[in-house]
Amino acid sequence: MKLCLIYNFAQHYRANIFKLISEEFDCDFVFGNTMGDVKKMDYSLLRGKVSEVKLRSIIRGWTWQSKVIPQLFKKYDSYILLGETRSVSAWMFCLMQRMLFPKKKVYFWTHGWYGKESRLEVLIKKVFLRLPNGGLFLYGNFARNLMIKEGFAQERLYVIHNSLAYDKQVKLRQQTTSSSIYTEHFNNHNYNLFFVGRLTPEKRIDLALKALGRLLEQGRKYNLTIIGNGETKKELEEMAETLGLCNNVWFYGACYDERLLCELIYNADLCVSPGNVGLTAIHSMSFGTPVITHNDFSHQGPEFEAIKIGKTGDFFKRNEIDSIVFCINEWFEGHSDKREDVRNACYSEIDNSWNPYVQLDLLKKVLTQNG
Repeated sequence: MKLCLIYNFAQHYRANIFKLISEEFDCDFVFGNTMGDVKKMDYSLLRGKVSEVKLRSIIRGWTWQSKVIPQLFKKYDSYILLGETRSVSAWMFCLMQRMLFPKKKVYFWTHGWYGKESRLEVLIKKVFLRLPNGGLFLYGNFARNLMIKEGFAQERLYVIHNSLAYDKQVKLRQQTTSSSIYTEHFNNHNYNLFFVGRLTPEKRIDLALKALGRLLEQGRKYNLTIIGNGETKKELEEMAETLGLCNNVWFYGACYDERLLCELIYNADLCVSPGNVGLTAIHSMSFGTPVITHNDFSHQGPEFEAIKIGKTGDFFKRNEIDSIVFCINEWFEGHSDKREDVRNACYSEIDNSWNPYVQLDLLKKVLTQNG
């Protein structure tokens, strides 16, 4: 079987799964050429042919990915496309496939349903997400269950979850032991909270800073390390200074070195992600650290499903500082002597559900049985 994977960008954090796909399947890749400040993976890791094409913005968020339609006329048996509703090229590709090449199989790799769609978005998605004749690879069960309620055939909805640099991360966590990285930086022995990811408005890191200020006012001793860069960094730095948190907040900056990230995450006590948690949850748990985030799942990334209450993390009320403060205090009151148990629970969650080998097994099963 000849496969073509068409994606918006070759994100560095997806290198592990893309590499496994290239090794398991006779697969060529078509990637968009840019995605903000996200780092691009090394194409040499892939065995198949790689084409980099322009991703053009048309109007109001609608896009066109060049050189996608010609792939339909090449000798591929199956296609996996990123299922972006506002991708005009994806709409056109699927419609032409149905008319001209009905025996070829098309799949979307997509978030699917969020649960916050407007009436117009519901109408559009009900058409768009039925276009691929092979089915949909979804990031989570939350979306799948919502789609079943909307009338989608459950046998065409496959939960593939998400993953990061699993192979490298497993090796690092096996080699890592506790270090004094936080005591040396902060010069104290407080519990260490952290966030890792791009600093964007939707991540609501401002709420983490305000919660930290509230905790310190209560006499609760915590530090917060923010790993990442982005458009809100300067604003957050100014807020930390205004709140008098400079001695307890470390703006570490962007870091793509998994060895350094492993040390930072492994030695932290809790990841706090006030906005949509996304892959931050997977990164944190990959190195054994639990995650707390908000409980409004229609405004969450699908990775919230990795959080098992009381085992790998917990949830607080969305946008409520008092709830974040309560959740942090509750976590440490109940788990102060269970760090290794929590660490192992995080590892198990990743090893069982959120890694590229689980994803590859599902891809092999579905693509093989559907021909």
